[in-house]
Amino acid sequence: MGEVKVEVELENAGDRVLARYGHIAEDQVRSARVRVLADSGARMLMLPQELVESLGLLEVRRARVTYADERTEERPIAEAITIRVGNRSTLVQCIVGPRGSEPLLGQIELEAMDLLVDCAGQCLVPRSESPDLPLIPIKQLAPRTT
Repeated sequence: MGEVKVEVELENAGDRVLARYGHIAEDQVRSARVRVLADSGARMLMLPQELVESLGLLEVRRARVTYADERTEERPIAEAITIRVGNRSTLVQCIVGPRGSEPLLGQIELEAMDLLVDCAGQCLVPRSESPDLPLIPIKQLAPRTT
């Protein structure tokens, strides 16, 4: 099957809000372009600690993670980050991985951006039902009766 690595853009979401309201200059928004392993078996985005630090993301909670070799470990979860793949983006928290670890793009981000891993093409592609924009299913609620 092979590994699919893609370039993504990461941006500190808190910095973006501060820039939007004029509290910091546009060039002070911390961001990075990185290659990540698109791993549909992983649940959420994991970034190595040194990248999280360079983006200025703070720990907001902790979680227990399970690695591919079945080891478990408690890891920090960092605050909101925007991730962009092509013309699609989503706002997520990320697992803070060990220093030097490989960045992983997980299922939460893939689903939020409505992207599939194309192993043959070595890229991420939109689902055929949603070529232009993410298609996000929601359950329609019945109208309220009063």
